[in-house]
Amino acid sequence: MKSGAFTTCLWFDTEGEAAATYYTSIFPGSRLGEVSRYNEAGPGQASSVMTVEFEVNGQQFIALNGGPQFSFTEAISLKVPCADQDEIDYYWSRLGAGGEEGQCGWLKDKYGLSWQVVPVELPALLSDPDPARAQRAMAAMLTMTKFDIAALRKASDG
Repeated sequence: MKSGAFTTCLWFDTEGEAAATYYTSIFPGSRLGEVSRYNEAGPGQASSVMTVEFEVNGQQFIALNGGPQFSFTEAISLKVPCADQDEIDYYWSRLGAGGEEGQCGWLKDKYGLSWQVVPVELPALLSDPDPARAQRAMAAMLTMTKFDIAALRKASDG
């Protein structure tokens, strides 16, 4: 049995190509790959897009236009680790455009896919050896939609 890198398959109704184009436009260094089409055997309409391969941040994805049987839920999300507030603001505004904001850095994009836009320092703040600092950071986090790194640090510091 040959092992290799995983490819995440994202199931869309009919908007897989548009979603792949959208995601690759947001993340620098991303690219679109091979597009396959349905033929007369179906189940999609002949010549319509069946799958689109794409790469985001070195991760391989395939967008499948599989029909309306399944849709995304918050049970799975993609985490975007951000080095600073500018990155948080950038990804939050682009991924959230036409979507829906959630709590604690979570949002749904316009296709219904859930994302976590999170500062890379969040785990350290939440697991600070000083329990009071960690609790203050957690309490502040629970009040936020989009993360504010300065506010998290200030809350942690007391």
